[in-house]
Amino acid sequence: MGDGRQGGRRPRLPARAPSIEPGYSETLPRERETAGIARELVRAALDRWCLPQPADDAAVVVTEFVANAVDHAKGRTVRVTVTLTGATCIRISVVDGVANRQPRTRAADPDAERGRGMLLVEAVSERWGVDTLPWGKRVWAELEAKTT
Repeated sequence: MGDGRQGGRRPRLPARAPSIEPGYSETLPRERETAGIARELVRAALDRWCLPQPADDAAVVVTEFVANAVDHAKGRTVRVTVTLTGATCIRISVVDGVANRQPRTRAADPDAERGRGMLLVEAVSERWGVDTLPWGKRVWAELEAKTT
């Protein structure tokens, strides 16, 4: 009788809507080496979905997002997510612990070694943005893929 059944029947579970956005997500340390792991996660997801076309662009995006989190965020971890939001639309996002420091595109000094990352993200993605969260922010970009 202690098996969770009532009157010999199993209890009814509430209906759940199936997930329509397949995705992969990992919580990783907020360190420079995480960019390589994040690239592997994104490439594995694209391979799984048979969408190899935007792999290089996706690598640029996730590398920039992780680098910004390492340089400007707080906390010990970041959350890297890649989702398939449509038949060929990939969304890459990184959540970090700082809401008040938002990435932006800016003109970099021609001699500067840094400062062009978000311009690259803007160039290779269809759109990008920032969602403010109670514990930080989610920076995301969407890329359109070509099926093989």
